[in-house]
Amino acid sequence: MMPYVQRLHTAIQKKQTAALVGLDPRWEQLPEKIRTAALEKHGDSTVARAAAYEEFCLRIIDVVAPLVPAVKPQSAFFEECGPDGVQALRNVIRAARDAGLIVICDAKRGDIGSTAQAYANAYLAGDDPSSAPFAADALTVNPYMGVDTLEPFVQRASKVGAGLYVLVRTSNPGAGDFQDRTTEGSTLFEAVADRIEELSQASANGADYGSIGAVVGATYPKELEELRERMQHVPLLVPGYGSQGGTSKDVASAFDSNGLGAVINSSRGIIFGYQKGPLAEEFGESRWEEAVQAAANLMIADLAEHTPVGSLASTS
Repeated sequence: MMPYVQRLHTAIQKKQTAALVGLDPRWEQLPEKIRTAALEKHGDSTVARAAAYEEFCLRIIDVVAPLVPAVKPQSAFFEECGPDGVQALRNVIRAARDAGLIVICDAKRGDIGSTAQAYANAYLAGDDPSSAPFAADALTVNPYMGVDTLEPFVQRASKVGAGLYVLVRTSNPGAGDFQDRTTEGSTLFEAVADRIEELSQASANGADYGSIGAVVGATYPKELEELRERMQHVPLLVPGYGSQGGTSKDVASAFDSNGLGAVINSSRGIIFGYQKGPLAEEFGESRWEEAVQAAANLMIADLAEHTPVGSLASTS
């Protein structure tokens, strides 16, 4: 069984990029042909939305699988469609795994005891996709209830070779409402970061990184740089690039000198790239998949030019 972070870094080195494509389907933004076909088959229902989300995401997977190491489906958009949406999420994750992609399920689960264990068992498949219903390589986790929130997830991840990304410093505008609260000389997010470093270092078994990661937003580049230094054994998931305002220069500090240690997420900027700007003018909705490919390539080139990810090409 190969540890999650080793599989992730192998995929990053193979694709020579740390670009992560977020799969966040929104009904109003889907190509009209996909929506129309789903409505004609299923009527105006959550079943139609789930079918459309699945088709949209599967076609994106086909486009990006040769280009990037990983995708990040957001479970909320699927869950909004009820049971059919949950089945669609399962199908999308399995299709991505079949395509050779690392899958980080963005579900932000967080609970204690047997409930946390049930979440972990449901989502974390790790090295073997058949070992959990949702077949994800990694899962985002909310630590707000305390360290005992994390323990069942950490145990499951260790058992199956899965990864975790614990919310530390998120990219949303209101992140500071709680995360910046100071107690005994440190902020809440710093206290969480220190504990995640301990957990990941323990899981690293002497390697540079463990499989217990952290979510740190690109919209706070100063804190990102400080947290990279604070969590030296922790792989980072960095949202906020692109549509949320984060730039490649903002995320450069997330990486080590070899271009490893982080993945940078872009969702809307890639999957809905055909809706505005130069890509909309060049491709339009009728060629939306070409726009997705172009947007992914633009991100890959941007990260290569302005971050240590550019060094991956010279070491492959």
